[in-house]
Amino acid sequence: MRIYLAGPEVFLPDALAIGAAKKALCALHGWEGVFPMDPPTLSPSGEMDWRRIHAANELLLRGCDALVANLTPFRGVGADPGTVFELGFLRALGRPVHGYTHDPRPHRARAPEARLVQGVWEDAQGLRVEDHGLSENLMLEGAIRAGGGVMLRAEAALDWRDLSLFTRCLTEIARV
Repeated sequence: MRIYLAGPEVFLPDALAIGAAKKALCALHGWEGVFPMDPPTLSPSGEMDWRRIHAANELLLRGCDALVANLTPFRGVGADPGTVFELGFLRALGRPVHGYTHDPRPHRARAPEARLVQGVWEDAQGLRVEDHGLSENLMLEGAIRAGGGVMLRAEAALDWRDLSLFTRCLTEIARV
């Protein structure tokens, strides 16, 4: 099984080392981990710009059987938007998607300005804030669970480079 390893780790200075470590952990289960920075089998032509990066990642996604996404909040209260796209892309192809987050807080608790107004949580602009006790937006956790996927939340905050929850996610996937 080829598993796409989605997540904002691609922005770390040691991204390739993190990708290699995740791929090695997949190999322990007999799976092939595919990191977003891996070159696709059929590489898109043209100058290496954002369009080519996007095309290469879609090619990688199409060649995978499943996805494991690091949904730890990235530059805000929610998951990295690129990771979210990749999760939705594979789910739309009917392939299993799984996720984990290093942030133990529920989604609502990550909006510090949220306040309870007449029984509804709102942000500073008066927009509703989800309060379902989930670790991420309901559409993401819904997509994972609807396809029988695994979704894990850390019990205590973890560093970006900590692979313990990723390892546990792989173990849970193997079990189901």
